Amino acid sequence: MLLLDRMRSFATLGLRATRAVRDVGALHPMRPDRAARLLLPYMRFGPVPATIGAMAALRFPGRTALIDERGTLSYRELDQRAASLATALRDRAGGDRVGVLCRNHRGFIETVLAASRLGNDVVLLNADFSATQLGDVAEREGIGLLVHDEEFGPTVDNSGFNGQRLIAWTDGDPHEPSNTIDALMASTPAEPIAPEQTSRIIVMTSGTTGTPKGARHDLSISSLLPAALSHLMRVPVRSGAPIVIAPPLFHILGFAYATVGLGMGMPLVLSRRFDARKTLETIAACEAEALVAVPVMLQRVLDLEETPGTPSLRVVVCGGSALHPHLSDAFMGRFGDILINVYGATETGWATIATPDDLRNAPGTVGKPSFRLTIKILDESGRELPAGEIGEIYTGGGGGLRFAGYTGGGGKRVQDGLTSTGDLGHFDEAGRLFIDGRADDMIISGGENVFPGEVESLLGGHPDVAEVTVTGVDDERFGQRLAAHIVRNPGAQITEDDVRAYVREHLARYKVPRDVRFVEELPRTSTGKVKANALNND
Repeated sequence: MLLLDRMRSFATLGLRATRAVRDVGALHPMRPDRAARLLLPYMRFGPVPATIGAMAALRFPGRTALIDERGTLSYRELDQRAASLATALRDRAGGDRVGVLCRNHRGFIETVLAASRLGNDVVLLNADFSATQLGDVAEREGIGLLVHDEEFGPTVDNSGFNGQRLIAWTDGDPHEPSNTIDALMASTPAEPIAPEQTSRIIVMTSGTTGTPKGARHDLSISSLLPAALSHLMRVPVRSGAPIVIAPPLFHILGFAYATVGLGMGMPLVLSRRFDARKTLETIAACEAEALVAVPVMLQRVLDLEETPGTPSLRVVVCGGSALHPHLSDAFMGRFGDILINVYGATETGWATIATPDDLRNAPGTVGKPSFRLTIKILDESGRELPAGEIGEIYTGGGGGLRFAGYTGGGGKRVQDGLTSTGDLGHFDEAGRLFIDGRADDMIISGGENVFPGEVESLLGGHPDVAEVTVTGVDDERFGQRLAAHIVRNPGAQITEDDVRAYVREHLARYKVPRDVRFVEELPRTSTGKVKANALNND
């Protein structure tokens, strides 16, 4: 009977997956000669971005691939430019890693496609890096060629980097000076390339202090296909429909959806800097059906007094940091039930997906696990915890990115083949996951375990609070205590005592922040995460 139930379950899942692939238009008719050549890029380059770009050029040659501040590129044009750039980079890069320090524009995509054609590892560098961080990362990662935007020139100059440099974006003539990638592409005919090894994409972890680690992944069709199927069944994006990607492409969320968009033949709509109003205007002008954003970007949209109409928008994918219930409720209240919340990490890719129904029925959830991905909540001894109990989140299986360790050595904790995410969480009875905070963020105050995220979520829903972050700080008497930094809504008169009384009314007394500070703004990284050290060191 159990075997029969499993067979029925797999049959139902297979039917849903087939319908999802059909509904998103992923099965696109193409000329027989192009279909016959479709597997050649995979055989030549392996499971890398270059293969996705080359396949898309065969499947959708005349379709728009990319829209940025310089205009549009078709899939054929994008692939041709990447092939020319790869030829130009071959001697310059040698066997060294290629660093990419760019904002969201065509140069980022072209460089990644070109370097992965060559078989060179590609290191995606954070645009927020200080000169010291950049120098440390470049040396540790063995970057020999750095492709960067002109605006980051002073940072590179002061970093101590002494390898080769090329300019990806300049506000002047893109073909001047001669060391721009546009000049190289214009002057270099593409030549056939057969790399000796398979390129790897290295993404920096998003820590806000110290030198970030480089997360390395082993990619394969068998590991990516289940994640792709989960995505198609829960996120209603369509082949050929424009997708606006607002998070930085060097972040795993932005990069993942750029890859999804290229693979599905979706025009990628990119802008070097996020502006809430311009983003909505772009959605309307391009008739984009999908938006990818981090929570603070959704808040900036809601902060607009008037929002331009976006009738084409069908889905908004949010990730990168905690999506608090008050924010998801307010966003869906204004734009409808089109919000999707994804949870993952640089090391794991997306692990769970919460649909609008999930967010309505279980506010604060990050959804259910992706197909074939195992997620367990374990205590300190490795014992699996039942629904409702908080423990550390571990993931594993064949449904996502396969984390292969950090480039600087080390790795995540492993229990019975499952890898720690570093997050604390719990499941509800319906199998939906909730994130209660980072394992290293939990504090012990007066002998009680306190999760700052719970207090932060509560205060974020206060009508007088525009933004808030809650962190733990050292305390001589209690060991640790909570500190809340708050941005008031315009005209609000909320006081420190009001904040403490509000928390005391809704939560246990030991969760009341002892420190309450009102600030003009919260210092954030380009991915929307609050720089806690910058606040606590003031």
